[in-house]
Amino acid sequence: MTFLQLLLTLRARIRVVLTIVIGTMLTALAVSLVIPKKFTAGTAMVIDVKSPDPIAGMVLPGMISPSYMATQVDIINSDRVAQRAVKLLHLADDPSFRQKWQDATEGKGELGVWLANELQKKLDVKPARESNVININFSGPEPTFVASAANAFAQAYIDVNLELKVEPARQNAAWFEGQTRLVRERLEAAQQAYSDYQQKSGIVASDERLDSETARLNELSTQLAVVQGQSSESHSKSLAAGDAGTLSEVLQNPLINSLKADISRLESKLQESNINLGKNHPQTLRSQSELASLNARLASETRKIIHSIGTAYEVSKQNESGLRDAIEKQKARLLGVSRQRDDISVLKRDVEMAQRAFEEVSLRTSQTRLESLSVLTNVIILNPAFVPTEHASPKILLNVLLSLFLGTLFGGGYALMQELANVRVRSTSDLALALKLPVLAAIPHAAAPSGRRRGRFATIFKHRSPYKPVAWKAATSSSGGARP
Repeated sequence: MTFLQLLLTLRARIRVVLTIVIGTMLTALAVSLVIPKKFTAGTAMVIDVKSPDPIAGMVLPGMISPSYMATQVDIINSDRVAQRAVKLLHLADDPSFRQKWQDATEGKGELGVWLANELQKKLDVKPARESNVININFSGPEPTFVASAANAFAQAYIDVNLELKVEPARQNAAWFEGQTRLVRERLEAAQQAYSDYQQKSGIVASDERLDSETARLNELSTQLAVVQGQSSESHSKSLAAGDAGTLSEVLQNPLINSLKADISRLESKLQESNINLGKNHPQTLRSQSELASLNARLASETRKIIHSIGTAYEVSKQNESGLRDAIEKQKARLLGVSRQRDDISVLKRDVEMAQRAFEEVSLRTSQTRLESLSVLTNVIILNPAFVPTEHASPKILLNVLLSLFLGTLFGGGYALMQELANVRVRSTSDLALALKLPVLAAIPHAAAPSGRRRGRFATIFKHRSPYKPVAWKAATSSSGGARP
Protein backbone atom coordinates (compact mmCIF):
# COMPACT_ATOMS: atom_id res chain seq x y z
CA MET A 1 0.00 0.00 0.00
CA THR A 2 1.32 3.36 -1.02
CA PHE A 3 1.18 6.47 1.09
CA LEU A 4 -1.61 7.89 -1.12
CA GLN A 5 -3.67 4.76 -0.70
CA LEU A 6 -3.13 5.00 3.10
CA LEU A 7 -4.38 8.58 3.15
CA LEU A 8 -7.40 7.69 1.04
CA THR A 9 -8.22 4.79 3.33
CA LEU A 10 -7.99 7.01 6.42
CA ARG A 11 -10.15 9.66 4.71
CA ALA A 12 -12.77 7.10 3.85
CA ARG A 13 -12.85 5.70 7.39
CA ILE A 14 -12.21 8.97 9.24
CA ARG A 15 -15.33 8.55 11.36
CA VAL A 16 -14.15 5.22 12.78
CA VAL A 17 -10.69 6.62 13.44
CA LEU A 18 -12.06 9.73 15.16
CA THR A 19 -14.45 7.62 17.21
CA ILE A 20 -11.62 5.43 18.49
CA VAL A 21 -9.37 8.44 19.17
CA ILE A 22 -12.05 10.36 21.06
CA GLY A 23 -13.09 7.24 22.97
CA THR A 24 -9.50 6.56 24.00
CA MET A 25 -8.99 10.14 25.12
CA LEU A 26 -12.23 10.20 27.09
CA THR A 27 -11.37 6.90 28.73
CA ALA A 28 -7.89 8.14 29.68
CA LEU A 29 -9.34 11.39 31.01
CA ALA A 30 -11.96 9.55 33.05
CA VAL A 31 -9.44 7.14 34.48
CA SER A 32 -7.05 9.99 35.32
CA LEU A 33 -9.86 11.80 37.14
CA VAL A 34 -11.09 8.71 38.96
CA ILE A 35 -7.85 7.12 40.20
CA PRO A 36 -6.59 8.53 43.52
CA LYS A 37 -3.94 11.17 43.41
CA LYS A 38 -0.40 10.34 44.51
CA PHE A 39 2.12 12.77 45.93
CA THR A 40 5.88 12.33 45.85
CA ALA A 41 8.37 13.91 48.23
CA GLY A 42 12.09 13.55 47.84
CA THR A 43 15.23 14.23 49.82
CA ALA A 44 18.82 14.27 48.61
CA MET A 45 21.85 13.14 50.60
CA VAL A 46 25.55 13.64 49.95
CA ILE A 47 27.96 10.79 50.75
CA ASP A 48 31.42 12.15 51.53
CA VAL A 49 33.97 9.59 50.33
CA LYS A 50 37.03 11.84 50.02
CA SER A 51 37.45 13.33 53.49
CA PRO A 52 39.71 11.32 55.84
CA ASP A 53 38.23 9.51 58.79
CA PRO A 54 38.43 11.82 61.85
CA ILE A 55 39.67 9.00 64.10
CA ALA A 56 41.82 6.91 61.77
CA GLY A 57 43.16 10.03 60.04
CA MET A 58 43.09 8.45 56.60
CA VAL A 59 40.68 7.81 53.74
CA LEU A 60 39.27 4.33 54.14
CA PRO A 61 39.97 2.25 51.00
CA GLY A 62 36.46 0.77 50.92
CA MET A 63 34.87 4.20 50.51
CA ILE A 64 36.55 4.83 47.17
CA SER A 65 35.43 1.48 45.76
CA PRO A 66 33.12 1.68 42.69
CA SER A 67 30.58 -0.50 44.48
CA TYR A 68 30.36 1.78 47.52
CA MET A 69 27.43 3.86 46.23
CA ALA A 70 25.55 0.73 45.13
CA THR A 71 26.05 -0.68 48.60
CA GLN A 72 24.60 2.46 50.17
CA VAL A 73 21.54 2.21 47.92
CA ASP A 74 21.05 -1.40 49.03
CA ILE A 75 21.34 -0.30 52.66
CA ILE A 76 18.63 2.33 52.19
CA ASN A 77 16.38 -0.32 50.59
CA SER A 78 17.08 -2.80 53.40
CA ASP A 79 14.53 -3.98 55.97
CA ARG A 80 16.64 -2.55 58.78
CA VAL A 81 16.35 1.00 57.50
CA ALA A 82 12.63 0.54 56.79
CA GLN A 83 11.98 -0.74 60.32
CA ARG A 84 13.94 2.17 61.75
CA ALA A 85 11.81 4.56 59.65
CA VAL A 86 8.67 2.89 61.06
CA LYS A 87 9.96 3.61 64.58
CA LEU A 88 10.78 7.21 63.70
CA LEU A 89 7.29 7.73 62.27
CA HIS A 90 5.63 5.96 65.25
CA LEU A 91 3.39 4.05 62.84
CA ALA A 92 3.00 1.14 65.26
CA ASP A 93 1.19 3.47 67.67
CA ASP A 94 -1.27 4.65 65.01
CA PRO A 95 -4.62 2.78 65.35
CA SER A 96 -5.40 3.17 61.65
CA PHE A 97 -2.22 1.40 60.59
CA ARG A 98 -2.78 -1.28 63.20
CA GLN A 99 -6.28 -1.83 61.80
CA LYS A 100 -4.89 -2.11 58.27
CA TRP A 101 -2.43 -4.70 59.51
CA GLN A 102 -5.22 -6.65 61.19
CA ASP A 103 -7.28 -6.60 58.00
CA ALA A 104 -4.38 -7.60 55.77
CA THR A 105 -2.75 -10.32 57.87
CA GLU A 106 -5.46 -11.20 60.43
CA GLY A 107 -2.97 -10.44 63.17
CA LYS A 108 -0.28 -12.79 61.89
CA GLY A 109 3.37 -11.78 61.95
CA GLU A 110 4.85 -8.62 63.40
CA LEU A 111 3.33 -5.22 62.90
CA GLY A 112 6.70 -3.48 62.44
CA VAL A 113 7.82 -5.88 59.72
CA TRP A 114 4.54 -5.51 57.83
CA LEU A 115 4.66 -1.74 58.03
CA ALA A 116 8.29 -1.77 56.85
CA ASN A 117 7.33 -3.86 53.83
CA GLU A 118 4.48 -1.51 53.00
CA LEU A 119 6.78 1.49 53.16
CA GLN A 120 9.36 -0.21 50.96
CA LYS A 121 6.78 -0.62 48.20
CA LYS A 122 6.42 3.15 47.96
CA LEU A 123 10.13 3.92 48.24
CA ASP A 124 12.32 4.82 45.28
CA VAL A 125 16.08 5.23 45.79
CA LYS A 126 18.27 6.41 42.92
CA PRO A 127 21.89 7.53 42.97
CA ALA A 128 22.69 10.61 40.94
CA ARG A 129 24.73 10.03 37.82
CA GLU A 130 28.47 10.70 38.21
CA SER A 131 28.14 12.17 41.70
CA ASN A 132 27.96 11.12 45.34
CA VAL A 133 24.34 12.21 45.79
CA ILE A 134 21.56 9.72 46.54
CA ASN A 135 17.91 10.73 46.02
CA ILE A 136 15.21 9.18 48.21
CA ASN A 137 11.66 9.56 46.88
CA PHE A 138 8.51 8.40 48.67
CA SER A 139 5.06 8.31 47.11
CA GLY A 140 1.64 8.18 48.73
CA PRO A 141 -1.84 9.70 48.82
CA GLU A 142 -1.11 12.08 51.72
CA PRO A 143 1.36 14.90 51.02
CA THR A 144 2.25 15.44 54.67
CA PHE A 145 2.95 11.76 55.28
CA VAL A 146 5.11 11.30 52.18
CA ALA A 147 7.32 14.23 53.21
CA SER A 148 7.65 12.83 56.74
CA ALA A 149 8.36 9.34 55.37
CA ALA A 150 11.09 10.60 53.02
CA ASN A 151 12.79 12.49 55.84
CA ALA A 152 12.34 9.48 58.14
CA PHE A 153 14.06 7.20 55.63
CA ALA A 154 16.93 9.69 55.31
CA GLN A 155 17.37 9.89 59.08
CA ALA A 156 16.97 6.11 59.44
CA TYR A 157 19.70 5.58 56.84
CA ILE A 158 22.03 7.96 58.71
CA ASP A 159 21.35 6.11 61.99
CA VAL A 160 21.83 2.68 60.45
CA ASN A 161 24.96 3.81 58.62
CA LEU A 162 26.38 5.02 61.93
CA GLU A 163 25.38 1.74 63.61
CA LEU A 164 27.06 -0.27 60.88
CA LYS A 165 30.20 1.71 61.54
CA VAL A 166 29.97 1.66 65.34
CA GLU A 167 28.89 -1.95 65.94
CA PRO A 168 32.09 -3.53 64.51
CA ALA A 169 34.10 -0.93 66.43
CA ARG A 170 32.32 -1.95 69.65
CA GLN A 171 33.07 -5.60 69.01
CA ASN A 172 36.69 -4.72 68.25
CA ALA A 173 36.84 -2.57 71.39
CA ALA A 174 35.56 -5.45 73.53
CA TRP A 175 38.09 -7.82 71.99
CA PHE A 176 40.93 -5.34 72.42
CA GLU A 177 39.91 -4.80 76.04
CA GLY A 178 40.47 -8.51 76.66
CA GLN A 179 43.77 -8.42 74.81
CA THR A 180 44.82 -5.39 76.83
CA ARG A 181 44.22 -7.28 80.06
CA LEU A 182 46.27 -10.21 78.78
CA VAL A 183 49.25 -8.10 77.67
CA ARG A 184 49.05 -6.12 80.93
CA GLU A 185 49.27 -9.36 82.90
CA ARG A 186 52.21 -10.48 80.79
CA LEU A 187 53.94 -7.14 81.33
CA GLU A 188 53.40 -7.32 85.08
CA ALA A 189 54.68 -10.91 85.17
CA ALA A 190 57.78 -9.93 83.16
CA GLN A 191 58.44 -6.93 85.40
CA GLN A 192 57.99 -9.07 88.52
CA ALA A 193 60.40 -11.71 87.23
CA TYR A 194 62.92 -8.99 86.37
CA SER A 195 62.62 -7.38 89.79
CA ASP A 196 62.85 -10.72 91.64
CA TYR A 197 65.97 -11.67 89.75
CA GLN A 198 67.54 -8.30 90.51
CA GLN A 199 66.84 -8.73 94.22
CA LYS A 200 68.09 -12.33 94.17
CA SER A 201 71.32 -11.53 92.35
CA GLY A 202 71.81 -8.12 93.91
CA ILE A 203 72.29 -6.56 90.50
CA VAL A 204 70.86 -3.13 89.97
CA ALA A 205 72.82 -2.17 86.90
CA SER A 206 74.33 -5.21 85.24
CA ASP A 207 76.77 -3.23 83.11
CA GLU A 208 78.16 -1.28 86.10
CA ARG A 209 78.63 -4.41 88.19
CA LEU A 210 80.30 -6.20 85.31
CA ASP A 211 82.66 -3.27 84.88
CA SER A 212 83.49 -3.19 88.61
CA GLU A 213 84.14 -6.93 88.69
CA THR A 214 86.34 -6.63 85.62
CA ALA A 215 88.26 -3.77 87.23
CA ARG A 216 88.69 -5.88 90.38
CA LEU A 217 90.10 -8.75 88.32
CA ASN A 218 92.51 -6.38 86.59
CA GLU A 219 93.60 -5.01 89.94
CA LEU A 220 94.26 -8.47 91.33
CA SER A 221 96.22 -9.36 88.20
CA THR A 222 98.33 -6.25 88.66
CA GLN A 223 98.96 -7.09 92.32
CA LEU A 224 99.89 -10.65 91.35
CA ALA A 225 102.41 -9.34 88.86
CA VAL A 226 103.93 -7.09 91.53
CA VAL A 227 104.07 -9.89 94.11
CA GLN A 228 105.57 -12.25 91.55
CA GLY A 229 108.26 -9.69 90.88
CA GLN A 230 108.94 -9.28 94.59
CA SER A 231 109.01 -13.05 95.07
CA SER A 232 111.42 -13.47 92.22
CA GLU A 233 113.67 -10.78 93.66
CA SER A 234 113.54 -12.28 97.16
CA HIS A 235 114.35 -15.69 95.73
CA SER A 236 117.35 -14.28 93.94
CA LYS A 237 118.56 -12.58 97.09
CA SER A 238 118.08 -15.72 99.13
CA LEU A 239 120.18 -17.63 96.62
CA ALA A 240 122.90 -14.98 97.01
CA ALA A 241 122.77 -15.14 100.83
CA GLY A 242 126.15 -17.03 100.93
CA ASP A 243 127.87 -13.79 99.88
CA ALA A 244 125.98 -11.44 102.18
CA GLY A 245 128.35 -8.59 101.53
CA THR A 246 127.05 -8.23 98.03
CA LEU A 247 123.42 -7.85 99.05
CA SER A 248 122.03 -4.38 98.63
CA GLU A 249 120.13 -4.63 101.93
CA VAL A 250 123.40 -5.30 103.72
CA LEU A 251 125.34 -2.71 101.83
CA GLN A 252 122.68 -0.04 102.33
CA ASN A 253 121.88 -0.83 105.99
CA PRO A 254 122.98 2.15 108.17
CA LEU A 255 123.55 0.01 111.28
CA ILE A 256 125.74 -2.45 109.46
CA ASN A 257 127.65 0.40 107.88
CA SER A 258 128.07 1.96 111.36
CA LEU A 259 129.21 -1.37 112.80
CA LYS A 260 131.67 -1.79 109.94
CA ALA A 261 133.03 1.69 110.60
CA ASP A 262 133.40 0.94 114.35
CA ILE A 263 135.08 -2.39 113.55
CA SER A 264 137.45 -0.69 111.16
CA ARG A 265 138.32 1.94 113.81
CA LEU A 266 138.84 -0.71 116.52
CA GLU A 267 140.97 -2.76 114.22
CA SER A 268 143.19 0.26 113.64
CA LYS A 269 143.29 0.98 117.36
CA LEU A 270 143.99 -2.69 118.16
CA GLN A 271 146.82 -2.70 115.68
CA GLU A 272 148.35 0.38 117.28
CA SER A 273 147.88 -1.09 120.73
CA ASN A 274 149.59 -4.30 119.71
CA ILE A 275 152.52 -2.33 118.45
CA ASN A 276 152.73 0.17 121.29
CA LEU A 277 151.46 -1.72 124.31
CA GLY A 278 151.73 -5.37 123.37
CA LYS A 279 149.23 -8.13 123.00
CA ASN A 280 148.78 -8.78 126.68
CA HIS A 281 148.15 -5.22 127.70
CA PRO A 282 144.70 -4.74 129.25
CA GLN A 283 143.84 -2.03 126.79
CA THR A 284 144.76 -4.30 123.96
CA LEU A 285 142.69 -7.06 125.41
CA ARG A 286 139.76 -4.69 125.91
CA SER A 287 140.01 -3.57 122.31
CA GLN A 288 140.07 -7.17 121.16
CA SER A 289 136.97 -7.86 123.25
CA GLU A 290 135.18 -4.84 121.80
CA LEU A 291 136.19 -5.86 118.30
CA ALA A 292 134.86 -9.36 118.81
CA SER A 293 131.61 -7.94 120.15
CA LEU A 294 131.25 -5.68 117.15
CA ASN A 295 131.95 -8.54 114.72
CA ALA A 296 129.42 -10.69 116.50
CA ARG A 297 126.90 -7.90 116.33
CA LEU A 298 127.68 -7.37 112.61
CA ALA A 299 127.22 -11.05 111.93
CA SER A 300 123.97 -11.00 113.87
CA GLU A 301 122.65 -8.03 111.95
CA THR A 302 123.69 -9.64 108.69
CA ARG A 303 121.93 -12.85 109.62
CA LYS A 304 118.82 -10.83 110.47
CA ILE A 305 118.86 -9.21 107.06
CA ILE A 306 119.36 -12.56 105.34
CA HIS A 307 116.57 -14.01 107.47
CA SER A 308 114.30 -11.08 106.62
CA ILE A 309 115.02 -11.70 102.92
CA GLY A 310 113.99 -15.35 103.33
CA THR A 311 110.95 -14.32 105.27
CA ALA A 312 110.04 -11.79 102.57
CA TYR A 313 110.40 -14.53 99.97
CA GLU A 314 108.06 -16.82 101.91
CA VAL A 315 105.58 -13.99 102.38
CA SER A 316 105.77 -13.19 98.71
CA LYS A 317 105.11 -16.82 97.85
CA GLN A 318 102.13 -16.86 100.20
CA ASN A 319 100.85 -13.58 98.79
CA GLU A 320 101.32 -14.91 95.27
CA SER A 321 99.35 -18.04 96.11
CA GLY A 322 96.62 -15.98 97.78
CA LEU A 323 96.42 -13.64 94.82
CA ARG A 324 96.20 -16.59 92.44
CA ASP A 325 93.31 -17.99 94.45
CA ALA A 326 91.69 -14.55 94.58
CA ILE A 327 92.08 -14.19 90.81
CA GLU A 328 90.50 -17.60 90.18
CA LYS A 329 87.62 -16.69 92.48
CA GLN A 330 87.30 -13.32 90.79
CA LYS A 331 87.20 -15.02 87.38
CA ALA A 332 84.50 -17.36 88.58
CA ARG A 333 82.63 -14.41 90.06
CA LEU A 334 83.03 -12.50 86.80
CA LEU A 335 81.68 -15.47 84.84
CA GLY A 336 78.74 -15.66 87.24
CA VAL A 337 78.08 -11.96 86.81
CA SER A 338 78.22 -12.45 83.04
CA ARG A 339 75.68 -15.25 83.25
CA GLN A 340 73.52 -13.13 85.50
CA ARG A 341 73.92 -10.27 83.07
CA ASP A 342 72.75 -12.49 80.20
CA ASP A 343 69.80 -13.72 82.27
CA ILE A 344 68.84 -10.24 83.36
CA SER A 345 69.23 -9.00 79.76
CA VAL A 346 66.76 -11.67 78.64
CA LEU A 347 64.34 -10.67 81.38
CA LYS A 348 64.81 -7.02 80.48
CA ARG A 349 64.08 -7.76 76.81
CA ASP A 350 60.97 -9.64 77.87
CA VAL A 351 59.87 -6.58 79.81
CA GLU A 352 60.58 -4.29 76.85
CA MET A 353 58.70 -6.54 74.42
CA ALA A 354 55.77 -6.81 76.81
CA GLN A 355 55.85 -3.02 77.22
CA ARG A 356 55.80 -2.43 73.47
CA ALA A 357 52.98 -4.94 73.01
CA PHE A 358 51.03 -3.29 75.80
CA GLU A 359 51.53 0.18 74.30
CA GLU A 360 50.45 -0.97 70.82
CA VAL A 361 47.39 -2.80 72.10
CA SER A 362 46.50 0.12 74.37
CA LEU A 363 46.76 2.54 71.45
CA ARG A 364 44.55 0.33 69.28
CA THR A 365 42.13 -0.12 72.18
CA SER A 366 41.84 3.63 72.63
CA GLN A 367 41.24 4.09 68.90
CA THR A 368 38.54 1.41 68.72
CA ARG A 369 36.93 2.80 71.88
CA LEU A 370 36.74 6.22 70.25
CA GLU A 371 35.30 4.65 67.10
CA SER A 372 32.68 2.81 69.18
CA LEU A 373 31.66 6.11 70.78
CA SER A 374 31.68 8.04 67.51
CA VAL A 375 28.60 10.00 66.47
CA LEU A 376 30.15 11.19 63.22
CA THR A 377 29.04 9.97 59.81
CA ASN A 378 29.95 10.77 56.25
CA VAL A 379 26.29 11.26 55.19
CA ILE A 380 24.87 14.79 54.97
CA ILE A 381 21.30 15.69 54.08
CA LEU A 382 21.55 18.03 51.10
CA ASN A 383 17.86 18.81 50.53
CA PRO A 384 15.25 17.72 53.06
CA ALA A 385 11.81 16.68 51.83
CA PHE A 386 9.00 19.27 51.89
CA VAL A 387 5.26 18.78 51.70
CA PRO A 388 4.40 18.62 47.97
CA THR A 389 1.77 21.09 46.75
CA GLU A 390 0.99 19.27 43.50
CA HIS A 391 0.30 15.62 42.95
CA ALA A 392 2.80 13.58 40.99
CA SER A 393 0.25 11.24 39.46
CA PRO A 394 -1.97 10.96 37.58
CA LYS A 395 -0.65 13.46 35.06
CA ILE A 396 -3.82 14.36 33.15
CA LEU A 397 -2.23 16.26 30.28
CA LEU A 398 0.38 13.61 29.71
CA ASN A 399 -2.23 10.85 29.87
CA VAL A 400 -4.48 12.69 27.38
CA LEU A 401 -1.59 13.24 24.98
CA LEU A 402 -0.55 9.63 25.33
CA SER A 403 -4.18 8.51 24.75
CA LEU A 404 -4.30 10.73 21.64
CA PHE A 405 -1.25 8.99 20.26
CA LEU A 406 -2.47 5.52 21.19
CA GLY A 407 -6.02 6.26 19.92
CA THR A 408 -4.64 7.46 16.59
CA LEU A 409 -2.47 4.38 16.38
CA PHE A 410 -5.32 2.01 17.27
CA GLY A 411 -7.80 3.84 15.01
CA GLY A 412 -5.47 3.78 12.06
CA GLY A 413 -4.74 0.13 12.66
CA TYR A 414 -8.41 -0.71 12.89
CA ALA A 415 -9.12 1.19 9.65
CA LEU A 416 -6.36 -0.65 7.84
CA MET A 417 -7.65 -4.00 9.10
CA GLN A 418 -11.16 -3.14 7.85
CA GLU A 419 -9.76 -2.03 4.50
CA LEU A 420 -7.78 -5.25 4.11
CA ALA A 421 -10.86 -7.28 5.02
CA ASN A 422 -13.05 -5.42 2.43
CA VAL A 423 -10.80 -3.97 -0.27
CA ARG A 424 -12.25 -1.10 -2.35
CA VAL A 425 -11.15 0.92 -5.36
CA ARG A 426 -10.49 4.45 -4.22
CA SER A 427 -8.20 5.80 -6.98
CA THR A 428 -7.05 5.25 -10.52
CA SER A 429 -3.98 3.43 -9.28
CA ASP A 430 -6.22 0.96 -7.40
CA LEU A 431 -8.22 0.40 -10.60
CA ALA A 432 -5.09 -0.10 -12.70
CA LEU A 433 -3.75 -2.50 -10.12
CA ALA A 434 -7.02 -4.46 -10.03
CA LEU A 435 -7.54 -4.69 -13.85
CA LYS A 436 -3.88 -4.84 -14.76
CA LEU A 437 -4.65 -2.38 -17.58
CA PRO A 438 -3.40 1.15 -18.11
CA VAL A 439 -5.71 4.08 -17.28
CA LEU A 440 -6.20 6.29 -20.29
CA ALA A 441 -8.29 9.10 -18.78
CA ALA A 442 -10.22 10.06 -15.65
CA ILE A 443 -13.51 12.04 -15.62
CA PRO A 444 -13.70 14.25 -12.56
CA HIS A 445 -16.83 14.25 -10.41
CA ALA A 446 -16.98 18.02 -10.38
CA ALA A 447 -14.96 20.83 -11.85
CA ALA A 448 -12.21 22.15 -9.67
CA PRO A 449 -12.95 25.57 -8.27
CA SER A 450 -11.40 28.45 -10.11
CA GLY A 451 -9.12 30.94 -8.54
CA ARG A 452 -6.10 29.22 -7.04
CA ARG A 453 -4.57 25.82 -7.73
CA ARG A 454 -5.06 23.26 -5.02
CA GLY A 455 -2.49 20.74 -4.15
CA ARG A 456 -2.85 17.03 -4.58
CA PHE A 457 -3.34 16.30 -0.88
CA ALA A 458 -5.86 19.16 -0.60
CA THR A 459 -7.86 17.59 -3.40
CA ILE A 460 -7.85 14.28 -1.60
CA PHE A 461 -9.16 15.64 1.72
CA LYS A 462 -11.39 18.51 0.44
CA HIS A 463 -13.16 16.80 -2.53
CA ARG A 464 -14.58 13.44 -3.07
CA SER A 465 -12.91 10.96 -5.40
CA PRO A 466 -13.96 11.18 -9.07
CA TYR A 467 -14.95 7.53 -8.78
CA LYS A 468 -17.54 5.98 -6.59
CA PRO A 469 -15.91 3.33 -4.42
CA VAL A 470 -16.84 -0.13 -5.57
CA ALA A 471 -16.13 -3.50 -4.12
CA TRP A 472 -12.95 -5.22 -5.29
CA LYS A 473 -14.82 -8.30 -6.43
CA ALA A 474 -17.48 -6.30 -8.33
CA ALA A 475 -14.78 -4.56 -10.32
CA THR A 476 -13.19 -7.83 -11.40
CA SER A 477 -16.26 -10.09 -11.75
CA SER A 478 -17.10 -9.47 -15.50
CA SER A 479 -15.50 -11.76 -18.00
CA GLY A 480 -12.55 -10.44 -19.87
CA GLY A 481 -12.24 -7.54 -17.48
CA ALA A 482 -13.94 -4.16 -17.54
CA ARG A 483 -12.71 -1.10 -19.26
CA PRO A 484 -12.86 2.35 -17.74
